[in-house]
Amino acid sequence: MDIKTLVLALALGNLSLCAALFFFEYERKKSLSLSTWAVAKQCQAVAWCLLYFRGVLPDMLSILLGNSLLFAGMALDAGALWQAAGRSGWRRYVLPALGLSVALFAACYLFDVAPLLRSAGGSLIVAGFFLAGVAALCLKWREASMLRRFLVVSMGILSLLIAARGVLAAAIPAFDAELLQLAGFGALYLMMLTNAFGYLLLSREKLGGELARLEVLDAATGVPNRRGFYQALAPWMALARRPGLPTALVVLNIDHFKRVNDSYGHPVGDAVLKTIVDTCRQQLRDSDLMGRLGGAEFAIQLPRTTLADALMVAERIRAAVEVLPVKTERAVLQLTASLGVTTIRAEDSTVSLFKRADEALQAAKQAGRNRVVEAQGASTLDM
Repeated sequence: MDIKTLVLALALGNLSLCAALFFFEYERKKSLSLSTWAVAKQCQAVAWCLLYFRGVLPDMLSILLGNSLLFAGMALDAGALWQAAGRSGWRRYVLPALGLSVALFAACYLFDVAPLLRSAGGSLIVAGFFLAGVAALCLKWREASMLRRFLVVSMGILSLLIAARGVLAAAIPAFDAELLQLAGFGALYLMMLTNAFGYLLLSREKLGGELARLEVLDAATGVPNRRGFYQALAPWMALARRPGLPTALVVLNIDHFKRVNDSYGHPVGDAVLKTIVDTCRQQLRDSDLMGRLGGAEFAIQLPRTTLADALMVAERIRAAVEVLPVKTERAVLQLTASLGVTTIRAEDSTVSLFKRADEALQAAKQAGRNRVVEAQGASTLDM
């Protein structure tokens, strides 16, 4: 495969990506220009087309504009990875670096710097932007998936190969120039494939993680749903069989919450639930966990907490809810909560634990609501 064929492959490859992204975004009713990565691929596609027709088009277009667009595409590639990592301020650094790179390359072209030095500078610029993208993938390395780690290693090696090609071409002019060019463009072709598949697979991985998170998270309040809470509780059920401080469970129900939904609508009801959750969290430790079981019923896990301490925490929560004015667009509401408290016992299953806590909650409701009741038949270890 010669250099001309590799350049054509790079051009067609990026054009194919642009076409695929266009129809993908078209189906989602979004503008292609909103995607940084899509714009990066457009710039690279045009750049490689211009470079392919070098000798046919004027050098001002094929060399100067082609390389400038190529730098822009590589810079936006890095920007897309920083954006995906949650660092929206990447433009403050990447765009000035892009402007400086284009200016330096233009100066080398206009002042007729030796082609080998100009080529070496271009290779270093491209490698630098690729390494900037690799740096974005290195964030939170300990939490990184194997896919992300593979991309860091492979893109890092290819970036260094691209940089080495430019340095060797300038430092050792006698070296086989055609072989170096072939190696450089081959590395760029592999980088295109790695970057394209890597970015798409990372996006899929992120979406899968988000869907998995939503499966165990209550969208209205931001706390775990029933499934998520049960999953978090499972290890503590096992630990209850060992000696040591018990883990307490509080089940909370907002009194007469149905009236809020009936009178003001579900959006107001969701806002009320979020406010109540935020108020409860202010009374809890970082290690405590609150989850929504459904409707206006919540569960709170208090690790390494005796029954007496759990009753005090539950009373603090009840008092905080009682004095809280819940402000909505249509009214200011005063609500109360009933709470049942127990601890996990060695013989407990999830069913028996929640049955005991729910019985305490029902006793609180029958006693007039707005109160805390401990489960009956407490074990001596609870105290």
